[in-house]
Amino acid sequence: MLNYKRYRRFPAFHYPERTWVDNEITKAPIWCSVDLRDGNQALVDPMGVDEKIEFFNMLVKLGFKEIEVGFPAASQIEYDFLRQLIERKLIPSDVTVQVLVQCRAEQLERTFECLAGLPQAIVHIYNSTSVLQRDVVFHKSKEEIIDIALTGTALVKKYAKDFPGKIRLEYSPESFTGTEMDYAAEICNAVLDAWECGPGREVIINLPSTVEMNTPNVYADQIEYMSNHLNHREYVTLSVHPHNDRGEGVASTELAMLAGAERVEGTLFGNGERTGNVDILTLAYNMFSHGVNPKLNLENIRAIQEVYERCTKMTIPPREPYAGSLVFTAFSGSHQDAINKGVQAMRERHSQYWEVPYLPIDPADIGREYEPIVRINSQSGKGGVAFVMDAQFGYKLPKGMQREFADYIQSMSEKVGEVTPQQIFDVFRAEYVETKEPMHFKNIRTTDTENGDDSFTTLVNVSYMNHGVLKSFGGVGNGPIDAVQSGLDQELDVKIKVLDYSEHALTSGSGAKAVSYIHLLDEKTGKTSYGVGISSNITRSSIRAIFSAVNRMFYYDEAEKYGKKRVAEEKAGNPGGQSLFENS
Repeated sequence: MLNYKRYRRFPAFHYPERTWVDNEITKAPIWCSVDLRDGNQALVDPMGVDEKIEFFNMLVKLGFKEIEVGFPAASQIEYDFLRQLIERKLIPSDVTVQVLVQCRAEQLERTFECLAGLPQAIVHIYNSTSVLQRDVVFHKSKEEIIDIALTGTALVKKYAKDFPGKIRLEYSPESFTGTEMDYAAEICNAVLDAWECGPGREVIINLPSTVEMNTPNVYADQIEYMSNHLNHREYVTLSVHPHNDRGEGVASTELAMLAGAERVEGTLFGNGERTGNVDILTLAYNMFSHGVNPKLNLENIRAIQEVYERCTKMTIPPREPYAGSLVFTAFSGSHQDAINKGVQAMRERHSQYWEVPYLPIDPADIGREYEPIVRINSQSGKGGVAFVMDAQFGYKLPKGMQREFADYIQSMSEKVGEVTPQQIFDVFRAEYVETKEPMHFKNIRTTDTENGDDSFTTLVNVSYMNHGVLKSFGGVGNGPIDAVQSGLDQELDVKIKVLDYSEHALTSGSGAKAVSYIHLLDEKTGKTSYGVGISSNITRSSIRAIFSAVNRMFYYDEAEKYGKKRVAEEKAGNPGGQSLFENS
């Protein structure tokens, strides 16, 4: 039994006046990336100047207009990094850099020294205000903690007066979530008044969930309370800086936005101290999935991931929302079937909205179009196999055939584990397309005779190989398929019936080729079989499908052996003859 009695809940803030519960997120917040400060300080091997410049350039390309570049007074590398950004003119005119600094005279003097040459900047001061930190870290009263904040504000005001550019103040009551709300409002209002907040002297009040201490709804109540109790509210940008100690960083941020937060500080992929900062990418993609413009350029998640992993030496987990290698992948048979049907329904309905079960967004919209959405293992079903055959290779298998073919793939996956799309296609070719023994269709001649009642009778003459011997037969019917069926009945002394037939153009890598699917019944035994034919001529593709089904129905062992041999030969360089896609 865990020793849970060692722990107690931090008192929840009760705010019955809350109104945020009925709100919706309808626009993006002001985004501020803190990857180069919070994210960087959490790395085992922090970024060097060159890596930080590359990362900064990526953040600019992604559309961030506010970027915290570091703590220049605390580190020579961070000081040098900001100086390079300034001297090399790497900061666009519409981007404001933010620097973090404690409320200390020597640190603020060095910070403003580092900012020289900038037309604008955000100076972010902070001090811890929580009950616990006041007690065990600082041993100071509430009044003494307020004095620290006011000292920092006065120093920023002093240095900003002589600074040729525009300085915007940001103040954070660090460990806000562990602070009494009336006291948090008191210290923030003291800073606002000391700064003389008003037109042209706007302030960012940043309320960090430095350590997640309660459920997201409590954080939202705290944010709404502060929004309603800040002085000069119209000149204050209310910002949040959530962490993820309870795994609720994204939820806490979304609820905080409902409660009045206008700005979000976070990192890409949630990198930060302990369990991390809030993941800005997840927040932005969540908005995107609801039809809200996230105001960031996030069309290529793979490009973002590549720079991130190289610069930070961190690895994106396979289940990371949106970016993980497996997040758009379905192994479950029922999930695969639903995805397959959802995609087909969208096509048929020409829907302008994305509505596919288990896929909240189209992976292609964020640069994931070349990765398999459906992957096949022993847990998969007919829907998944059908999806792979359609999406990867352009074959729209009839419903009945989907189950039959899926059984082959499931049997294979139970032996070898996950089956790749190419392996699935190879099995399909061997089982259906290359089943050309012992009955190998060679040629067909057709003649149509008008009956006088707007109908036609079709006569066919078919040449074929039977166990290596060239033979032919004739047949009569109401079309080529019916005539060939009739001729085969007489030639082989069988009674076959067409249960289903369909055809379509191949849309993936096969030019003007068409594929035909046929489902035959042996009326003597009740056995059924599917066949597949491919050709640039629709009549030839349908006859090939018939011969495929006949081989599989009456000569399965020979057909299977030949089909596997043909596929193996093709993969080895095709010494045995033409590719099936070269046949006309």
